Amino acid sequence: MAEITAKMVADLRAATGLGMMECKKALVEAEGNFEKAEEILRIKSGAKAGKLAGRTAAEGVLAYAIEGKVGALVEVNCETDFVAKDAGFVEFANFVAKTAVAKKPATVEELAALVEDERKAVIAKLGENMSVRRFQVIETSGELVAYIHGALATEGVLVEYTGSEDVARKIGMHIVAAKPQCVREDQVDAETVEKERHIYTQQAIESGKPAEIAAKMVEGRIKKFLAEVSLNGQAFVMNPDQTVAQYAKENGTEILSFARYKVGDGIEKAVVDYAAEVAAAAKV
Repeated sequence: MAEITAKMVADLRAATGLGMMECKKALVEAEGNFEKAEEILRIKSGAKAGKLAGRTAAEGVLAYAIEGKVGALVEVNCETDFVAKDAGFVEFANFVAKTAVAKKPATVEELAALVEDERKAVIAKLGENMSVRRFQVIETSGELVAYIHGALATEGVLVEYTGSEDVARKIGMHIVAAKPQCVREDQVDAETVEKERHIYTQQAIESGKPAEIAAKMVEGRIKKFLAEVSLNGQAFVMNPDQTVAQYAKENGTEILSFARYKVGDGIEKAVVDYAAEVAAAAKV
């Protein structure tokens, strides 16, 4: 049997981008034949995507693409923040966003199908499960601008607007920071409003206030709640003395809609014992 040297393993890893242990196993199976080992890895890495599919992908990045009057914001997940920083993974996320703009898929399943070959290729290289979690396409007669917060690209927004791009971008930064639910008060979900009204009513009743005063208290709190959750009513983070609506109007701009995401929102992250994983790998 041919001797499998460290250099052979390193060369195969450089050629395929796969893990050291996988490369060593492939070389052993191929009895030291580099081309055969590479073929084995290509065959097995295709199956790897399926094996990894059950693992939680709660890290990741946001990416966007804007082409003329069409834009998309996407969230693409992976398992670790280490892979989330990898240039190949970020490139894949950007490809997903561009595909969403070009093809305008109706569902996340449709978008995922469009990028499945590229997803499997990145999985084969990086060795982690990854998935397209969600996306939003905005097609407008106005303009579009995006803002992605920080080097890790985990929070961001796509803004539809008319007027100044600079003003819209600054409001996009506000949206990421203040997390409004919608642009206008009349867009707040009616069920959410009624739930808040019920809570405030019960609080007023328990306070022992007369019915007339209690009713005014409830309406006052509802008005405050709507201002807090709608973009136009929020105090602008860069100048709290004016609302976002006032800032936008003052600068000849109107925000029509937005899509805001934060990576991993709502995903329960698995607790991973990396020491145990390393110890198990060492026994292979």
